[in-house]
Amino acid sequence: MIDHFRMFANYNGWANGLVYTAAAGLTDGEFREAKGAFFGSLHATLNHILCADRIWLKRFTGAGAAPGALDTILFEDLAALTAARKAEDARIKAFIDGLTPERLSGSFTYTPITSPVETTQKLSPSLAHLFNHQTHHRGQCHMTLTALGKPSLALDMVYFLRAAEGRGYAG
Repeated sequence: MIDHFRMFANYNGWANGLVYTAAAGLTDGEFREAKGAFFGSLHATLNHILCADRIWLKRFTGAGAAPGALDTILFEDLAALTAARKAEDARIKAFIDGLTPERLSGSFTYTPITSPVETTQKLSPSLAHLFNHQTHHRGQCHMTLTALGKPSLALDMVYFLRAAEGRGYAG
């Protein structure tokens, strides 16, 4: 199961790289233009994904900075946001690489941002949520880029598995 999550961590970094490369081709106005995604613009959506990752990793590890709201704008400019994304992707990979089967099958306790009631959950399904959440919002990033008239991105995991980065995970 740990190898499965390693694959997702590597896929996650690969897919984020494609989205951020596409974002680098936008004007600042396009980057900030609301196009119907849940958080409006590509700028706000990418910030949200980073916020959520930091929140979940803080829950999982007890370490790192985590914003107090899901719509926090952590970085105004794309260059700083890109650097933070790369660092967070590396942090996710390091966390997954450090997991043991015992830890993966264990539970953790946290207090959700949206409800001040402490909750305990299993780690494995919560990690699945972390990666599924990113995929969900990257889909919104794809939609935003399309709405801006930009070329479509091939973000499906099968493309990662066919690429050099994912060949070791194709099985």
